Amino acid sequence: MPQGSHATIREFTVSGPDEGPYGVAAGPDGAVWFTLVHAGRVGRLTPEGDLTVHGPVPAGPTSITAGPDGALWFTAFGGGAIGRITPGGEIAAFAVPGGGPCGIAAGPDGALWFTRMQGGAIGRITVEGQVTDHPLPVRDALPSMIAQGPDEAMWFTLNRGNAVGRIGMDGEVTVHPLPTEGSAPVGIAAGPDGAVWFTEIGTGHIGRITTDGKVTEFPLPDPAARPDAIAAGPGGDLWFTEWGTAHVARITPEGRMDEHPLPAPGCEPHGIALGPDGALWAALETGALARITVS
Repeated sequence: MPQGSHATIREFTVSGPDEGPYGVAAGPDGAVWFTLVHAGRVGRLTPEGDLTVHGPVPAGPTSITAGPDGALWFTAFGGGAIGRITPGGEIAAFAVPGGGPCGIAAGPDGALWFTRMQGGAIGRITVEGQVTDHPLPVRDALPSMIAQGPDEAMWFTLNRGNAVGRIGMDGEVTVHPLPTEGSAPVGIAAGPDGAVWFTEIGTGHIGRITTDGKVTEFPLPDPAARPDAIAAGPGGDLWFTEWGTAHVARITPEGRMDEHPLPAPGCEPHGIALGPDGALWAALETGALARITVS
C-alpha cells in the first residue's frame, strides 16, 4: 500500500448494534447528522461527542444531506418519503409517489434531487415539499446515489445498469455506460478536479468521469474491498469507505490510494462526509460514527 496520508481515527458509539448508522452529513449547526436505517431515527452528534437522537421518522432513513433552507433532508426508503429535520429537531415528511427514494443531494436550483431506486426515476423536491418525477430511459437500472456535479447538473449512479447518469435542470438525461462489466456503481461525488468520482462496489474500482463522459477506472488493491460511499475531503483528495474490508481510504486526483483500517473489524462502513470541524466522518452500521482526522 503506498503511503501518503496519516489518519487518526476515533469512534463514537451512537446506537445499538442493530440500529444501523448509514448516511452522514455536515449540518449547518456545526454538528454531524446521521440516519439510523434500521431504527427509523435521525441522530445529531457534535464534534465533542454530545449525542441527540430524533424520531421516529418514516421507515428506512438512508441518505441525508444539508438543504438550502438550513434544514437536513433525508430519504426514507422503506417509508416511501423524503424527510426534513431542522437543527432543533422538528420533523416533516413528504410522500414520494412510487416510493423507493435512496440517494439525495442539494441541486444548483435551490431544490433537492433524489434517486428513486424502485421506480427507476430521478425525483426533485422543493423546500416547500412539491415533488416532480423524471423517469429514466433505462429500465431496472437501480438508480442509487446522486450528487451535484461541477456543471450545474446532477450526476447519479445506476447500480444495476452499470452506468453513470446525468440530469440537467431541464430534466434531460444522459447515460454513460461503464467499461467494466458488473461494476455496480454506488457512491458518487464531485471532485476537486472538475470531474465526478464514484465507487464500483461490484468490482473494487474507483471511477472518474469527466463532464463530457470520459471514464477512467482505478483498481483497489483488494477487489473484494467493496467501496461504497465517496466524498471530497481535505487537501484536494477524495475519501471513500470500504464496506467489505472495514477501511476508509483516500484517492488523489491522479489515482494514488492510501487505505486506513478502522478500529473494529467488520464494522460495515457506509456513508462518509466532510464534517463541519474539517474532519471526515463515516457511519459504521454496527453502531458508531468514526471521526477521521487527516494529516
